[in-house]
Amino acid sequence: MDLFVDLLVAVLLILGCLMSLIAGIGLLAFPDMLTRMHAATKPQVLGFLLIFAGLAIHLRSWAIVPVLILAWAMQLLTAPVSAHMIGRSGYRTKHAAKETLFSDDLRLVVDKVSSAPSTGAIDTIDSPPTEEK
Repeated sequence: MDLFVDLLVAVLLILGCLMSLIAGIGLLAFPDMLTRMHAATKPQVLGFLLIFAGLAIHLRSWAIVPVLILAWAMQLLTAPVSAHMIGRSGYRTKHAAKETLFSDDLRLVVDKVSSAPSTGAIDTIDSPPTEEK
């Protein structure tokens, strides 16, 4: 029975490390920011899950399982959010290859926001304050 558990742990750890390696290779190999961002988040989260599952089985302690679940949940929550923020900022700073996009829904939002007039809520030095009568 111990041999089977050790083999299962080894397979989970190796697969998790391979997924993390694939994420690193994808960061180096893909040509533009959006595909690199995809490579950094998708296999990395699955790799962490496999590594944490292997650790939970290897340690055989119920006390460590909530810690591993919390660590994986934080990774699961933060990786997509950070990738989303990087993607939006890269799009706005012209680092995304927009000619390769199949559908560009963000263009309408960015054009609308950038062409909107100022709200006038804050008076600047260049414009004199207006008086209401």
